[in-house]
Amino acid sequence: MYFVIIFVCYIVCVLLYGYFAKKINIDNHSTIFMERATITNILASFRNIAVVGLSARPDRPSNIVARYLLDQGFTIYPVNPGIKEVLGLPCYPSLSSIPPELSNSIEIVNIFRKSADVPPVVDEAIAIGAKVIWMQSGITNEDAAKKARNAGLLVVENRCIAVDHQHLLH
Repeated sequence: MYFVIIFVCYIVCVLLYGYFAKKINIDNHSTIFMERATITNILASFRNIAVVGLSARPDRPSNIVARYLLDQGFTIYPVNPGIKEVLGLPCYPSLSSIPPELSNSIEIVNIFRKSADVPPVVDEAIAIGAKVIWMQSGITNEDAAKKARNAGLLVVENRCIAVDHQHLLH
């Protein structure tokens, strides 16, 4: 079952990458590609992930990825202003609305939002003390990435966290 979920996620990620790569003229030598060791270290070291833009619909990539991460033992903090609960977990309208006793433990902010919507998420991630900004496949924002890096966060752009986890740690 996990193989099917990861395969579907991989196909969606590849399709999104192809579409957005043409839109924003990404090439294989772009700075959005991180060293394999850095990504492996992120995935092996951090276990608490806020998923911004998590959908309640089980067929959406954000939901598929979040379920995979839960099944792999990660702690998920859903963020979506339009829903109250998803995957049996309370869903928060924003990162800043997560109670401090929970938000202080968030290490990775995994973003499933349009590129233009990334800057305010990065601002909130910096404010709560996150360690990593992870923009899913097809999502990049140079200004937000620079701001996050300047604040000391690691930044991953245009990559699927579930595909990378499956590929690099299994």
